[in-house]
Amino acid sequence: MARSLLLLCLSLFLLACLVPTATSRSRRSSKQSLSSNIQWWCDRTPHPEQCKFYMMSHNHHGQRLKHKSKFRVKLVQLALDQAKYMKYNAPGGRVGYEENGDSEKLKAVYGDCFKLYDNTIFYLNQTLLGLRSKRRRGCSAMDAQTWLSAALTNIQTCKNGAKDLKLRVPQFTESNTECYNVSKMISNSLAINAAFLTRSEKRELYSNAMENEGHGFPRWVSRKERKLVTVTAAKIKANLVVAKDGTGHFRTVQAAIDAAAKRRYKTRFVIRVKRGVYKENIEVDKTNENIMLIGDGMRQTVITGSKSVSDAITTYSSATAGIDGPHFIARDITFRNTAGPRKGQAVALRSSSDLSVFYRCSIDGYQDTVMAHAQRQFYKGCYIYGTVDIIFGNAAVVFQNCVIQVRRPLSGQANMITAQGRGDPFQNTGTSIHSCIIKAAADLKPVASSIATYLGRPWQEYSRVVVMRSYIDSMVSPLGWSTWGNTNFALNTLYFGEYKNFGPGSSTRNRVKWKGFHIITRASEASSFTVNGLIAGSTWLPSTGVPFTSGL
Repeated sequence: MARSLLLLCLSLFLLACLVPTATSRSRRSSKQSLSSNIQWWCDRTPHPEQCKFYMMSHNHHGQRLKHKSKFRVKLVQLALDQAKYMKYNAPGGRVGYEENGDSEKLKAVYGDCFKLYDNTIFYLNQTLLGLRSKRRRGCSAMDAQTWLSAALTNIQTCKNGAKDLKLRVPQFTESNTECYNVSKMISNSLAINAAFLTRSEKRELYSNAMENEGHGFPRWVSRKERKLVTVTAAKIKANLVVAKDGTGHFRTVQAAIDAAAKRRYKTRFVIRVKRGVYKENIEVDKTNENIMLIGDGMRQTVITGSKSVSDAITTYSSATAGIDGPHFIARDITFRNTAGPRKGQAVALRSSSDLSVFYRCSIDGYQDTVMAHAQRQFYKGCYIYGTVDIIFGNAAVVFQNCVIQVRRPLSGQANMITAQGRGDPFQNTGTSIHSCIIKAAADLKPVASSIATYLGRPWQEYSRVVVMRSYIDSMVSPLGWSTWGNTNFALNTLYFGEYKNFGPGSSTRNRVKWKGFHIITRASEASSFTVNGLIAGSTWLPSTGVPFTSGL
């Protein structure tokens, strides 16, 4: 009996020792399996270290990923979480100005970055909600790529602001771990989402690029909105009227925009701006959708400001008009910055408005005239004036049937028509100049032979610009394109192209010999930069009523 009891106790003791061992082995094996699963997925991103760290840190339930669609959603969620943390710790968020210095320049940079971080969170959240939506139209891969591209561009713009004002601000430099890691996580999201874009959308976009060559607007503009664009201003029943003489609802444009922001339903809202010179800087917030500004003609209705980096503000905030709200339309208006050539960067129009249209507008400045900052934009029949980096930013933007007039710059400066800011190879951004006229303005003509003028230079590593079927005047250098300063920066990674241009400055015989420069000979390649190919215009422009050519 005693022996049997002893054996029973020994058995129970061994069982008690073995069971935890087996359990711990199972847990260890499960953890190793989870780690291997995460590593397998993260190794398919351009920045696997950030991916592995955040995936392991936030996977509290030990869930293994089985589908790329789930991995995509997880990456966007992690990027969103880190962006919120980045904003919380940014000056102007949890940390006040007084703790980081209170100079005007610092306040300008902090103010920009806090807004830009908030916009990044907005676009990441919009992407996440769209990808999780079970409705068919929740979010296309092209939408996601656009919004992710904008989210990443905002972080770069924050850093650029400190550079504009020659400040060393640790919170907004490459060494800032929070900014760095958020950028890498958004970049990973772009890379993974690009696979969905390749499968589900590129074929649809590009196969139609050569078809339907009409003069309507892309499908993003409704039939009702097309009428708003084509009929005379006097026949349009505007929701609000702005008039300097007091005959309207408001005397300033911004007052009308602010009133529109308070409306309950964000359907198309028309603001007519009667003839006059409106000396003000206007802003359309990212939540103020479907605003349409209609002037009495680009020579009659002028919105003008004079802010510049010389005033201790950033390039971003120097804009006379800053447009963030999606589906914005402007027609028959001039946006002007009168700072002049001696005050440096001074933006006339800054747009981050997705699916926006600028029709028969004049955009008038010197250095950095048009900041096509982010998302999908279309400019039709516009007149654009400037000197250095006339059109810059990181939007997916098409300029069609526009006149670009190059002015006389400061002594020692060269004119640059574009400076495109694509910083990630998976961003679906680029600048397309299609069926336009590029010529010298009146003040440049007498001295054009002594001042170098180029089609563009690479602002960021994957800069992308195409000029096609356009008239190029003789003042454009035979080289066509310029380096960034005296460097070889981005010459192998950029994409600059020309296709079937004409005029005395259009010859490609003596163009630059960079790896990234392309003399495009195939229509199929050029089609990637048409309204359909670059901005999917046939899906949204027709509803605006603005005439456009979808293909070549």
